[in-house]
Amino acid sequence: MREAEIARKTRETDIRLSLNLDGSGKASVDTGVGFFNHMLELFSVHSGIDLTIVCKGDVEVDFHHSVEDVGICLGQAVRTALGDKKGIARFADRVVPMDECAALVAIDVSGRPFLNFEEKFSGKIGEFDAELIEEFLRAFSFNAGINVYVRLLKGGNKHHEAEAIFKALAKCMQDAILITSDKIPSSKGVL
Repeated sequence: MREAEIARKTRETDIRLSLNLDGSGKASVDTGVGFFNHMLELFSVHSGIDLTIVCKGDVEVDFHHSVEDVGICLGQAVRTALGDKKGIARFADRVVPMDECAALVAIDVSGRPFLNFEEKFSGKIGEFDAELIEEFLRAFSFNAGINVYVRLLKGGNKHHEAEAIFKALAKCMQDAILITSDKIPSSKGVL
């Protein structure tokens, strides 16, 4: 089984995260940030990755530290669980609509992290600062070693925009980590 557990404790957050890449999309998420919990739960459901997260953060300051540090932990867990990446499909792209919105996400599980996030989110989604979506994606991609490309094809309601992005990322993860062979998917022989 491709599983990992990560613990991270700083002066700003205390996080325990576990995942199973070969799960069934079961989620138990408590970050102290309601909207973020919702995004992580739907990421779990639509990726098929079992995910357990408990984060105690300094949410009385704001949500930044909790969101970024969960991204760090999720990325580290994915990287650990993937091991040498033998047999994975590696690449994936998806367009996912959410009502009036649509998001395009493409990923390469290459070991070379990069985030191309073409949107400039601002404002609030409930109490959540929309700009934290980019912070989460950057922390996740750089710690997972995944090249992530995100483009909002059609905007609208900010909640719907965020949901389209998280669902598209989830479907990309499901596709890219699928075992399709017994080889490392690289001409170099290593990822």
